Amino acid sequence: MSGGRKAAYCGMLTALALIFSYVEAILPIQIGIPGIKLGLANLVVLMGFEFLAPGEVLAVSIARILLAGFLFGSGAVILYSLAGGLLSFLVMLGLRKTGSFSVVGVSAAGGVTHNMGQLIVACLVVQNISLAWYLPVLVIAGTITGVCMGMLCKWVMRAVKRTP
Repeated sequence: MSGGRKAAYCGMLTALALIFSYVEAILPIQIGIPGIKLGLANLVVLMGFEFLAPGEVLAVSIARILLAGFLFGSGAVILYSLAGGLLSFLVMLGLRKTGSFSVVGVSAAGGVTHNMGQLIVACLVVQNISLAWYLPVLVIAGTITGVCMGMLCKWVMRAVKRTP
């Protein structure tokens, strides 16, 4: 793929991830558990793995986190999102490289580790490990949302591959 084409994909995926972040910011899904989101932007990372090199996917993810944080959040939001985003990226990349996991499994692991990264930062910020009681809730939520995003990615990828 040419440099211009890669740049176009990166720009398009960053814009799409930013739109998904905005949608989640204005239409939060309230299920009664604080901090739980669907993770629509993870769909873009999963799709990026199909079209781009890992470094380019990482750049898209970091750009989205920074832009969304500055536009719709705060410094704290950026800190938590970077922790979760970087940890989930590394885990998803590692699982993809093994070739043993479907996109649904990779996405579920990404959802769980994103929440774990944020919880680790929260424990460090408040300097209290007692927040770890929230881990089981976040593991369940990350698994459910990760599976949903993985299934959506499979569906979108089938549609994209059929397009001439």
